[in-house]
Amino acid sequence: MLMYHSVDHFDEDPHLVTVSPARFGRQMAWMRARGLRGVGMRELLDAHAAGRSRGLVGLTFDDGYADFATRAVPALVRYGFGATVFVVSGRIGTYNAWDDGPRKPLMTAEQIRAVADVGMEVASHGRHHVSLPETDDTELREELEESRAVLEDLVEGPVTGFAYPYGHATAREVEAVRAAGYDYACDIRPGEPGRHALPRTYVGDRDGPLRLRVKLVRHELRRRSRV
Repeated sequence: MLMYHSVDHFDEDPHLVTVSPARFGRQMAWMRARGLRGVGMRELLDAHAAGRSRGLVGLTFDDGYADFATRAVPALVRYGFGATVFVVSGRIGTYNAWDDGPRKPLMTAEQIRAVADVGMEVASHGRHHVSLPETDDTELREELEESRAVLEDLVEGPVTGFAYPYGHATAREVEAVRAAGYDYACDIRPGEPGRHALPRTYVGDRDGPLRLRVKLVRHELRRRSRV
């Protein structure tokens, strides 16, 4: 399972969240040339349960940047890939106010509906991109439940996945996500991996074929060691 954020041209990227369109295209081409296919998390988990996940790579995009719709999705469609985008529901159509780096526009409601219409999975990244362990019980519940309700209205379908902002999650937040009715949740490096704390591997602009291969192999070995 790979974790992306933004696919765009850039002059500065202090938080290393952006992959250039050319690099992203090469990464997707590299995967397809090796018989791999990028899919969204819901498809990956369903395939795993059915014993047919061989050759599938979960592609995830955090934050819901506008360039997911304008740059990432056209490339994904071209290669026949799918992906999951985790959207910050309270910031739709605005920008990444939680960052101290360059301002990046977020998808509008129309763009969210458009990417869902071409087969991308839309999932929740909370309402305001806050660190969930710092919330009280009421705010935590609102971050989980209200964000899903907004997104389900937009895509006119179920929203079953969640990703923890900043990868911050303790046992309390994991249990809250499960109790809120999400089928799965993505983390980064969880202390106790599970269906509601799925580990992912970061991908950046420096990841060429060799680094990408190493990351995929390392991720698979870690996953198997926890089975």
